[in-house]
Amino acid sequence: MKIAFHGAARTVTGSKHLITLDNNTQILLDCGLFQGMGHVTEKLNDFFGFDVKSVTYVILSHAHIDHCGLLPKLVADGFNGKIFCTAATMDLGRILMMDSAKIQMQDAEFSNRHRREGEEMEEALYTDEDVAKTLSLMKIVDYEEDFEIDENIHLRLTDAGHILGSAAVHLTIKENGKSTRITFSGDVGRYGDLLLKSPQHFDQAEYILMESTYGDSLHKDLDPIENMLLEIIQNTCKVKKGKVIIPAFAVGRTQELLYALNGLELKGKLPDVPYYVDSPLSSKATEILRNHPEVYNNGVKEILKVDHDIFGFKGLRFIESVEESKALNEDPRPCVIISASGMADAGRVKHHIKNNIGNQKNTILMVGYCEPNSLGGKLIAGKKVVEIFKDEYDVKAEIQSIKSMSAHGDYEDLLKFLSCQDPAQVKQLFLVHGEYEVQQNFAMRLKDHGFKHVAIPEYHQEFDL
Repeated sequence: MKIAFHGAARTVTGSKHLITLDNNTQILLDCGLFQGMGHVTEKLNDFFGFDVKSVTYVILSHAHIDHCGLLPKLVADGFNGKIFCTAATMDLGRILMMDSAKIQMQDAEFSNRHRREGEEMEEALYTDEDVAKTLSLMKIVDYEEDFEIDENIHLRLTDAGHILGSAAVHLTIKENGKSTRITFSGDVGRYGDLLLKSPQHFDQAEYILMESTYGDSLHKDLDPIENMLLEIIQNTCKVKKGKVIIPAFAVGRTQELLYALNGLELKGKLPDVPYYVDSPLSSKATEILRNHPEVYNNGVKEILKVDHDIFGFKGLRFIESVEESKALNEDPRPCVIISASGMADAGRVKHHIKNNIGNQKNTILMVGYCEPNSLGGKLIAGKKVVEIFKDEYDVKAEIQSIKSMSAHGDYEDLLKFLSCQDPAQVKQLFLVHGEYEVQQNFAMRLKDHGFKHVAIPEYHQEFDL
């Protein structure tokens, strides 16, 4: 049995890990888009590094686009097997992949309209028809169900607490008269998350693929999230009379923000300014989360006893049309705009940043992980000049960050996730989904906790299991 790492290897996006059995059965764990990798992003997304038609099964940990966003291209290029995931992941995957297809098609159309003489026509990575075919291949597996993929492969999913529907993947594979237990963490959430249940314990594994996004960080902000939001909104909207622009992932982060703002209203503290969610995708994702109350933690369930809509409050408006979105940039009044994408590298929020970054009255508030080469990453790093839509802009707006809002666990959360494991029984722990320097630091911490065999795979590197 072999495993090869074709994405999220010494970087954070493009999750793709391929297990190949001796009988040539191939199991692909996730199939995500690379994002925010600068000029090489397009090339990375064009090349899988393996024969698509040889893949037998796909198991999807969750619906974030850097984990599911290349599934339609996999299907378009010839994959025709089953894709296993939770019901909520299928619901979210449907809207996220359809939105991604729309972006791919629009980008190709724009490039072809503006191509120079002699340049080749650009094709979309995939279309909405490819997404529809992908959805037809998806099969729902419930949390904690002992699911038989075939007579040699058994699957169990446990709640990873990262976003709605997110799962850690546990495989028991029979080969050559013995069983091998492999766990893929997917993305691990926070213990004590605002909305979701904490990650579940899981049975002993021999091989573990472990995410490491925040493997050298602690999310220890001094104040609760509500207090930090209140201070930033008061200072920007009430004192400076400016706008707060919040790039936020449509799934997870936007709903956490709305829940925290709703909490301020319940306490009578919410500043009286307009609040906009400018992302049709975020609106759909919020509705899907409303329809899956089984994922809420006990604290949220208590709030629901006194407030039936935990994502709605006075002054909130969901923006749908492009015309309404553009109008926000022409309205000088103080307000709060929450808009996708979370790394500020695409979508409507990029336009809002472009139109507000040059005014010191405004605040751009980052609320999660940003790949260093992304626009959000450059803002967090303190760049004084940034490129947006091929033009350079001076950064005069105030840049703020609430790291504790990350849906990824910090190193204490990651170690807690692994605390159900006997390190002596883990033959190899592979670190994925992290920057290389962060992974090196986390690897040392893991070794201090008894995990003696820790590897940090390179892009396309293959290992024998």
